[in-house]
Amino acid sequence: PNMGWNLVNHVKTHPMWDGISEAERFYFVHSYYVNPDNKEDVCGSTDYIIPFTSVVARENLFAVQFHPEKSQKSGLQLLSNFLNWQ
Repeated sequence: PNMGWNLVNHVKTHPMWDGISEAERFYFVHSYYVNPDNKEDVCGSTDYIIPFTSVVARENLFAVQFHPEKSQKSGLQLLSNFLNWQ
């Protein structure tokens, strides 16, 4: 993945996506990604040369490969969604 701004596509509906548009840009600082064994856990993906998993979610877990705190409005919305997630 490219370090910097990349689009994140919603793979499945999740409360953490509330108020965040499909294919919104988030800030990536690392050039690695996970390849989950269970594709049901993929909640977001990003295309950079190849498509890769950038968000996984299962039960009360929601993990991102990018940095929400560096991702301006969308990142703040994601953090707000986390605080309000029940």
